[in-house]
Amino acid sequence: MSGNAYPAALRRVIVGLSKWPGVGEKTATRLAMHLLRSPEAEVLELARALMELKEKIRLCRRCYAFADQEFCPICANPGRAQGQIMVVAEPGDLLALEKVGWFQGLYHVLGGLISPLEGVGPDDIRSMELLDRVMKDGIKEVILGLNPSLEGETTTTYLAQELRPLGVKVTRIAYGLPMGGEIKYADQQTLKESLNHRVET
Repeated sequence: MSGNAYPAALRRVIVGLSKWPGVGEKTATRLAMHLLRSPEAEVLELARALMELKEKIRLCRRCYAFADQEFCPICANPGRAQGQIMVVAEPGDLLALEKVGWFQGLYHVLGGLISPLEGVGPDDIRSMELLDRVMKDGIKEVILGLNPSLEGETTTTYLAQELRPLGVKVTRIAYGLPMGGEIKYADQQTLKESLNHRVET
């Protein structure tokens, strides 16, 4: 059955789903068919959840992680170690590190990595916001938890140079992570070891 044989409403859903990362046309078709077979209440609940995702999810005013309030649950938790910040590239990295359950400090999400080849410089990530937090919030240690890639290394080197004059301890997670690997895809034990054996930069 060719795509043109599908009713327009079904075709729109398939096209929409196939734009998602890792979802090809076959998977999109299977998901659309699943939605068709699902109870109406279940589909409406999913539709409401998707609308709320766009309406309510914002970036935390302090660390730039995902939040549905002014501050994310981590920044709003007074039980977290307030003098320690783990710097990550993306919210997905934060979520992976939180699953390990070892780190009890705060986070700072850069929103990317320095990549001269792609025209991304220090001003294009949240590096100045990090430096401001360190100076204003009495931070004692900054842990650079960035991917072991060329961009990750470039960003780590830049941030370490900028942070050292501020008198803060700067460490980086150790690499049981393979070169070119991504934190958000690493297993929990590897991440735990990387945190436990972090080294000073």
